[in-house]
Order: sequence, then structure tokens, then C-alpha cells
Amino acid sequence: MKSDIHPTYHEKAKVTCSCGNSFEVGSTKAAIGVEICSQCHPFFTGEEKMLDVAGRVERFKARQAKAATTVKTVKKPRVPKVEKAKKA
Repeated sequence: MKSDIHPTYHEKAKVTCSCGNSFEVGSTKAAIGVEICSQCHPFFTGEEKMLDVAGRVERFKARQAKAATTVKTVKKPRVPKVEKAKKA
């Protein structure tokens, strides 16, 4: 087995969340910054946050309503043309 190929393992790496919460874990990095943690995540806090900022649900519902009101046309299958035999 090769020696000196593994990264240094930090048993007390500090994790800092954007909400201000910090805790220690084992990691190959000495300090880790995260955007969301168990103190501020809606699943753990029980608070509902509106994540649909772009209005994706409303756009989907509008698209479905438009599709339900439009009349669909059926294309006829294409029939290949038969060439006439040439007279010699």
C-alpha cells in the first residue's frame, strides 16, 4: 500500500452555517461552511418556507389548463405516391 497518499483527517472540523449555528464533525477539511443546517432547515424547524419563488406551479397549472381547452387535430397518414409506368 502506498504511503502519504491519504489526506489529513481532522477529528474536530468546525462546520459553520449561514444562520450562525456551528458544530464539530470529522472531516478532511479543517473548516466547512454550509448554507443550511438542522437548526434552520424547514423540515427540522417545522416552519414552512415558500420555495416556489419563480412561480413554477402556477405556470404548470396554466399550461395544463391551456392544453385542456385547445382542440387537437389528427394528422392523416401519408400515402406514398405510385409512379406511372412509362411507355416505351
